[in-house]
Amino acid sequence: MTTSTLLRVTAVVALLQFFGHAALFVRAKPTHGDAEVTVVAAMKAHRFNFGGSMRSYWEMYFGYGLEAAFICLVEAILFWQLAIIAGTTPAMVRPIIALFLVANVAHAILVTRYFFLVPLVPDILIALLLAWTLVMSGRSAGR
Repeated sequence: MTTSTLLRVTAVVALLQFFGHAALFVRAKPTHGDAEVTVVAAMKAHRFNFGGSMRSYWEMYFGYGLEAAFICLVEAILFWQLAIIAGTTPAMVRPIIALFLVANVAHAILVTRYFFLVPLVPDILIALLLAWTLVMSGRSAGR
């Protein structure tokens, strides 16, 4: 597979991650009993001054979840655009691929520590695709 094709595949995986994260996050409801409902209600009810803005923990939690989904979308768009560049000069995208490979591995480690399996799967898949892309772009550059 070419560097360009691999980046397009990676972009599609990141786009699916965006849709999955956004859909699951926005529609999530407490399902683990009264204790979870109580925690969510408390997160919504209590507001604090954070950096000059009155916010609840729920607003920050929800905002971060939306931001995480948005980052997946930006990543998908970026990978697609890099695929265009890689079509003519694969070596030019290598540093960016390496950066995103490290970022996705770091993110996967954080997800492993603080979240659960479902969001880990696309992170690992993206990291593997980026590693493969990095190898292929090196081979293309050596020709």
